[in-house]
Amino acid sequence: MAPGTRWAWQDAAECRDEPITLFFGPPGERAPEREVRERRAKEICATCPVRPECLDYAIARPEKYGTWGGLGEEERASERRNRTRRRGRPGRRAA
Repeated sequence: MAPGTRWAWQDAAECRDEPITLFFGPPGERAPEREVRERRAKEICATCPVRPECLDYAIARPEKYGTWGGLGEEERASERRNRTRRRGRPGRRAA
């Protein structure tokens, strides 16, 4: 990426005009409400043209909270572990 464009992917994100609370739930959110909110956030991510960039950003940081690149907190932690394992295998390229 060219200098100065590190965050440019966010300009094309489907979530840019959505309320932040859709991707980061409120404190004390109950499980049923969280499931509905996360499902809606992931639906938006599914159509996003910069989903891979968003997920890569969140995994590299690592972002611990919210929905990023279509994955929730536990899903990202799992993906982070998987990527680390893949990088450690001879003959494999990192995703």
